[in-house]
Amino acid sequence: MGLFVEKSYTAFLIFTVLLGGGAAFMTGRALARGWKSFGRLVLYMFLLGVAVRFLHWGLLLDPTFQSWHDAQGSLFSLHYYLVDTAVLIAVAALGYRLQRAEQMTTQYRWLYERTSPLTWKRR
Repeated sequence: MGLFVEKSYTAFLIFTVLLGGGAAFMTGRALARGWKSFGRLVLYMFLLGVAVRFLHWGLLLDPTFQSWHDAQGSLFSLHYYLVDTAVLIAVAALGYRLQRAEQMTTQYRWLYERTSPLTWKRR
């Protein structure tokens, strides 16, 4: 259908942005709370991208054995997998950064002050 959307805009919003994005946002916050690295977040979003891709295929794209390898809209479509994963990484990074800014300014308030919801600076 398009560069970012495979079947419909509604499906993209529901599965990728709302369901996948919600899980990505919570994952980003959880990793920041545990003081985990951003690289781990990216790895987890590649795995979550597989799950979102499966939802798109399984619920919307006529899930048959033959459709696994069709050129248009298959389960293993690299293009749409990368689009979904890029959206998930962006949403997860937002959750990660919001939580990290809160942590730095709350736990180390004598060292840092918040400059915006996503940033902080030294006092």
